[in-house]
Amino acid sequence: MKITTFAFLFLLMIVGGSLSAQTVTYTRTTTNYSESHGHTLNLGIGVGGYGGYYGYYGRSLPVFSINYEFDVANNFTLAPFATFVTYHDYYGNYGYRETIIPLGVKGSYYFDDILGASSAWDFYLAGSLGFSVVKTSWDDGYQGNNDLHTADPLFLDLHVGAEYHLSNKVGLFLDLSTGVSTVGLSFR
Repeated sequence: MKITTFAFLFLLMIVGGSLSAQTVTYTRTTTNYSESHGHTLNLGIGVGGYGGYYGYYGRSLPVFSINYEFDVANNFTLAPFATFVTYHDYYGNYGYRETIIPLGVKGSYYFDDILGASSAWDFYLAGSLGFSVVKTSWDDGYQGNNDLHTADPLFLDLHVGAEYHLSNKVGLFLDLSTGVSTVGLSFR
């Protein structure tokens, strides 16, 4: 939770600094970075587990995510995604491994023009909708309840994020979400 709070404050400082540096006669600077938001592969790592995709775990879990953004309209993208998390735990004297793979689509609206951000930055709000595939495997000899969790496999999450373009082909992003917050690399 501290990581998410720190990341959110970091994003606010970036947005606040970008807005406070603006003037009424601001013209968007260009540094030859692509203004298209789509056709981007995003690879991220983060933490999840208290809500959103998995909703029924009482601790943070490491998460790996991948999505590919497609331009749909001006400043709007859709990105099919897959996320992966696995962990090992115990129920009584028996161990089990659970693997969760959320699959879905994320819709993002970019506010770069409204904020007057330089072309090196992208700022967005997004929503994701999908379902989680859950597989649980038990130690040999376990005869008890094989369904530990009763969470709805469908989910809807909200996101706020920023990306800084290191070059025309590579960027760094921070995505804060009600489900899984990630940091990672984007490739155009």
